[in-house]
Amino acid sequence: MRSYLLAAQGETEESIEQTLNVFEKWKDTTFKWLTDSATWELLFINTVKILLIVVLTRIAIKVVHRMINHAMSAKEQSRVTVNPRRLVTVGKLLKNVTSLAMNFIMIMFILSVFHINLAPLLAGAGVIGLAIGFGAQSLVKDVMTGFFIIFEDQFAVGDVIKVGQFQGTVEMIGLRSTRIHSWTGEVFIIPNGNITDVTNFSLNNSIAVVDISIAYEENIEKATEVMKNTLADMPERDDNVVNVPQVLGVQQLGASEIIIRIITECRPSTQASVARHINKELKKALDEHGIEIPYPRVVTLHRQEQGGINYGA
Repeated sequence: MRSYLLAAQGETEESIEQTLNVFEKWKDTTFKWLTDSATWELLFINTVKILLIVVLTRIAIKVVHRMINHAMSAKEQSRVTVNPRRLVTVGKLLKNVTSLAMNFIMIMFILSVFHINLAPLLAGAGVIGLAIGFGAQSLVKDVMTGFFIIFEDQFAVGDVIKVGQFQGTVEMIGLRSTRIHSWTGEVFIIPNGNITDVTNFSLNNSIAVVDISIAYEENIEKATEVMKNTLADMPERDDNVVNVPQVLGVQQLGASEIIIRIITECRPSTQASVARHINKELKKALDEHGIEIPYPRVVTLHRQEQGGINYGA
């Protein structure tokens, strides 16, 4: 038993000694590496190379972005009719693509500074990319749909659109998704592959429809004439109104009112504000001319003892 303990103690001391020797060798190697001027020189050179690569990449990205802006401006000022919404969208898409490509090239150059063989890396990236392409079919669908949205000019940045139950202003069209900002503040991020049915409210002028009610006791011709005179100069007072509003006439005979319909052509997506403006102006005009806007009434009948009927309101 004693001999066994002595042997175990000897093995422990030997392993400790080997560990100390390895540590001493590592410490000597590290000290030599840190005190070697060639190490610091190589580290300084590599740092300068990396900084130069990053700076040159940023400068190249800014130059390409300015070239894209210049090309979009020249295209917009040319004689050929071009949709400015499409130019903005295409410009943003080109900037995103160039930024991604140049950042990828920058990473490749930085890896080459550390003498990493890029050929196997690129080959492996190609194989992985092919596998991802087969596996991520939804991603490919999103990207392809995004290109077709821009190519066919279905909608662009700044348009007011409705996609399914989501409605708002388009803030961004990316390679994979579209961002919509609603008028109540919500931001919807929709994958392009899920965009099937789109309603675009910004391509053509809108029509504002306003129904005004007057009492049965009022003169229809007089009310119509007041409305026409009030709205005659509406395009001068409201920049959103394109043409003079039209008073179509009696739209409906209600239970206690006569409904007169007015329509007007206005700029895209401004029909709500134009309708509110028309309602405000017509309310003032009807009050000034003493034309009554109806309200609910109750008529009561009082039976007398002789059998006659007394009407009261």
